[in-house]
Amino acid sequence: MLKILIGGGFGVGKTTAVGAVSEIEPIATEEYLTQASVPTDSLDGVEAKSTTTVAFDFGRVSFDVPVPIELLLFGTPGQDRFMDLWYDLARGAVGAVVLADTRRLEASFDAVTFCERTRLPFVVAVNEFDGAHRYRVDEIREAFGLTPDLPVVTCDARKATSVARVLLRLVDHALSHTSTVPTLLDA
Repeated sequence: MLKILIGGGFGVGKTTAVGAVSEIEPIATEEYLTQASVPTDSLDGVEAKSTTTVAFDFGRVSFDVPVPIELLLFGTPGQDRFMDLWYDLARGAVGAVVLADTRRLEASFDAVTFCERTRLPFVVAVNEFDGAHRYRVDEIREAFGLTPDLPVVTCDARKATSVARVLLRLVDHALSHTSTVPTLLDA
C-alpha cells in the first residue's frame, strides 16, 4: 500500500483525476463557491467552476504490475489558504502528482515548490483540457524550472487509463529515488 498526493492549483482537475481512477466511491469534500470567496478564488480560465475542495479527496486504486500494489490517493485543495493542510496530507506519502493546466500554469507553481521544499518525489502531469493550447514537454519543463530528470507527462484527468499511467510513472520515479527495487515500468 502506497500513499500518493495529488496536488496542483485551483481548478486543475485533482478531484476529477481521483474520481476517474478510484476503484471505490471517492470521498470528496466539495463545497459550492460563494460570493465570500470571490476576492481570493480567481475563476479566470475556469469560469464554469462552481465547487471547490475544502479538505481533501480520497480514492484507492490497485495495480498488478509486476507486483500487486494498492495506491491510496489524497487530492489536495488548490487554494493557498489550505497549504498547511498539504503538510499533513503529505505525511507518509511516497510521492506526488502535480497536476497543471496550460491555461494557468502559474496556478500549480506552489505545488511544485511544495514538493521541492519537502523533498517529496513528484511528476508534473499536464491535464490537457479541451481547447487548451498544447505545449511541448520541454516548454513545460522550462516554465516550471524543472531538472531534466523530473518526469513531465500529459494526461486527461477524466480518463482512468490516462490517470493510471501517470500514477504508475510517479511510483516508478519515486522508487527509483528511494530504493534499489526494480522499477515497475521495467517489467
